[in-house]
Amino acid sequence: MAEAQIHQSGDAAGLAALIARAAGQTNGQTRGLPPVERWNPPFCGDIDMEIRVDGTWFYMGTPIGRQPLVRLFSTVLRKDEDGKTYLVTPVEKLGIRIVDAPFVAVEMTMTERDGEQVLTFRTNVGDVVEAGPNHALRFVIHGENNELKPYLHVRGRLEALVSRPVMYDLVELGETASIGGVEMFAVRSGGVVFPVMPAQELEALSA
Repeated sequence: MAEAQIHQSGDAAGLAALIARAAGQTNGQTRGLPPVERWNPPFCGDIDMEIRVDGTWFYMGTPIGRQPLVRLFSTVLRKDEDGKTYLVTPVEKLGIRIVDAPFVAVEMTMTERDGEQVLTFRTNVGDVVEAGPNHALRFVIHGENNELKPYLHVRGRLEALVSRPVMYDLVELGETASIGGVEMFAVRSGGVVFPVMPAQELEALSA
């Protein structure tokens, strides 16, 4: 599909229709996720699409208000080794802009399995992900205000930024654990201990 054809679509619905046809996802009837990691299409340029920090998708400067369109786009996202994120189908690869992370974790539930705490997250585009061996949590201290930003691995190289309300619930489940001989404030899920920060730093922040 030529880049010119894509820009001639004029709106997000038209772009979605082109992507759906190319990916074989007609009428929005999909089962599972498309195998984007196995596709190797040519790069057809960047398009004016952006995902903001709060997870809102914009196309040509306008928010995409139809959640089914956002969900369709999210299923063909791929982050490559170059660090850039693309919409990928069998026939084209289109660059888009990501302000922070492509997804946002908007809900978390805690359950137990075989005596282990399991944290399950739901993203703004409907993915349900259990933190554990295959889906790591990582924590970043960001900015001058030492803002804590947790991220959850969703698939491929794609992550979800954990929303602030969910982050507070997540931190409430934290505990002190010795990791590599260092006392860490950490969160457990699925048998894995995910370090948040050194316990001493947490005490300093709380002081």
